[in-house]
Amino acid sequence: MKCFTSTATAATVFPGCGRGAKLLATAALMLTLGAATAYAHDGSVKMTYSGTNENSIINLQQPDTTTSEDSFAGEGTLGSFTVHNIRAQANTPSASSTCSGANQLFFIEPAGGSVFRFQDGSLLELNLTQGEDCVDFSTGLAHCTLTFQVTGGTGRFKHASGTLTMTETAGVVLSDALGNPVWFFGTGEFTGTVSGVARDEDRREDRQ
Repeated sequence: MKCFTSTATAATVFPGCGRGAKLLATAALMLTLGAATAYAHDGSVKMTYSGTNENSIINLQQPDTTTSEDSFAGEGTLGSFTVHNIRAQANTPSASSTCSGANQLFFIEPAGGSVFRFQDGSLLELNLTQGEDCVDFSTGLAHCTLTFQVTGGTGRFKHASGTLTMTETAGVVLSDALGNPVWFFGTGEFTGTVSGVARDEDRREDRQ
């Protein structure tokens, strides 16, 4: 994002313009302040997304699990993004007090990670700390809740920290010749807090 570095620029380019020069200088100051804080963030976030999920060639070596990959895109508090998740999902269902209907099965997700890529090229990295899926065979949908710890990143997220919760509704798009689901859609949102996000001017100072 292009920034104005000095309000004196407008007055220098337009000498002797009187009131017009003052207005230009004021406008330049407003642009400067807006650009300087464009990437500043220290609080709650909400980011909606949609995309697809499939089995992964990556193996997280978690016992009795299958590793899957999400490829999502969306937008929200921190800007437009793509996000790629790697998730180990249990093959054997577990007991649950919140997912115990006649047509429901509950599965945990013991490990995983996530990387967001934003339009400015900055990356935000997450580590999965808790995940659970409730599969409802009466609707053909799965409802998933995952908790991630923010571990940093690159660019404006170099010193980021916080916690994000991903909620997802997923359904089957395609099954193989044996009737096994192999490709899924997913929609939902990430909510939580992200702190330590650098402003654009801070990033320039780090590179000097």
